[in-house]
Amino acid sequence: MNVSNPQPVTAESSAAHKYLDILQGVISRMASNSANCKSLCITLVSAIAVVITNKERSSYVLITLIPVLLFCFLDAYYLGLEQGFRVTYNDFVKKMQNSAATTKDLFVIIPRGITKKHQADGSTTLEIKSFDPVEGTLKALVSFAVYPFYLTLLGLLLLGRFLVF
Repeated sequence: MNVSNPQPVTAESSAAHKYLDILQGVISRMASNSANCKSLCITLVSAIAVVITNKERSSYVLITLIPVLLFCFLDAYYLGLEQGFRVTYNDFVKKMQNSAATTKDLFVIIPRGITKKHQADGSTTLEIKSFDPVEGTLKALVSFAVYPFYLTLLGLLLLGRFLVF
């Protein structure tokens, strides 16, 4: 492939299929990492709570807030990256459908973001931009895939602190 003279890429191209397979693999790993954050958080927090309960030191239950917050941000980071790679995937597929994909687009494995632009006529257009990890993480924090889990866990820990321990 000559990068200086990009050639069009079609949906039948084996290189396009391989590129999409690579992106799908990255998206799957990010989703798996996000799920692992949740399971590791539950395991670690449960172990800490059991040790604290056996020692009869109820004020130490607040120590569990540290791993909950750390795993929450790590989970949101992975989810933000996953969303960024989905934008990259969808953008490439859209380019292929419009016959605008070239060899220059192949094998660029970077997450991207979307900006909504409001037009004067009231319509909205989407613009692809570079991925901002802080913005992606903060957007993912308010996602339904993240905040209900960690808020419930925090609520249970605080409820346990004041009612059980």
